[in-house]
Amino acid sequence: MKREYTLMKQTAVLAFFALLFLCIMCVPVGAVMPEVTVKGPVATINPDKNTLTIDHPLMYGCNYPAHGAPVCSYTPINQSALTGTVPDAAAFTVFKNGDPVVATYTGNSGETWITLAKLYGSRPNEELVTTIVGDPGTIPTPLIGNYVLDATTLPDCSACSGTTCTATSAIVMVKSEGYGVLARTLIPNETLTYNGKNDGSSVTVTFVKGRALSTTCPGKGGMTGPQVYSVYIVKAVPPISAAQTNIRTATTTRPDEALTPLQSLPPTTRTIPVMPATTAAGMAPLAVTAALGFAGILLVMIRK
Repeated sequence: MKREYTLMKQTAVLAFFALLFLCIMCVPVGAVMPEVTVKGPVATINPDKNTLTIDHPLMYGCNYPAHGAPVCSYTPINQSALTGTVPDAAAFTVFKNGDPVVATYTGNSGETWITLAKLYGSRPNEELVTTIVGDPGTIPTPLIGNYVLDATTLPDCSACSGTTCTATSAIVMVKSEGYGVLARTLIPNETLTYNGKNDGSSVTVTFVKGRALSTTCPGKGGMTGPQVYSVYIVKAVPPISAAQTNIRTATTTRPDEALTPLQSLPPTTRTIPVMPATTAAGMAPLAVTAALGFAGILLVMIRK
């Protein structure tokens, strides 16, 4: 009987430490920050304060049915205006009062815009982006001209803080109709331009500055942390046929563009456009609390 009790106690101790280990493991070095995307007209711009205000913002969100694709839309929120600092001073030469924009921020509303994007199109189902200042990976609206960008930043391993580092450069790929048509490595303030289609459209990307994850740095491969953001200036010139009713089908791919896709970028690439990060990471504290609760119960059992 005593032997069985000792065995039960040892099992409980092992279970306690196993749960404690899992509890520690489920706490990330830095949690993913939820991104919030809104849409509305520019109300005011203030270069002196480095801010831009969006009037009567609508918030972007998606419903995920049991079957079928997500249903995403913009809905009103209980705020008459949102003000935040701009990602780069170039925003003051791009946006003016009344311009329709899509913008993304993290954390508290009205503090810092990660990205600002100018919209083109007269109806909601025709809205596309012509200009971006900030991190394009946070904007769900596609670029005009059926262009897509893949971008990833490379870290300066001698300039890291926590799990992120200053970016030395960015690898940017331009895609058309799903095929890579141009790829370049850009250092800060360097620009690439692609105008190889026969419809009069083009896209220009300038890498201004950025951050990169430290996971590729020696001795930091296992560390994880929050998502990183960078600043790009993207300008897309609409195709000549952009005035047609459904501008989403305004461009076509040249035959020579459809021959061979360029090599994909590294796994850390962010595809543009992408859906805003979900708040799933917010479940981590709940998991920690549950694990600690179970661990506490086992500890009481051990003491008995």
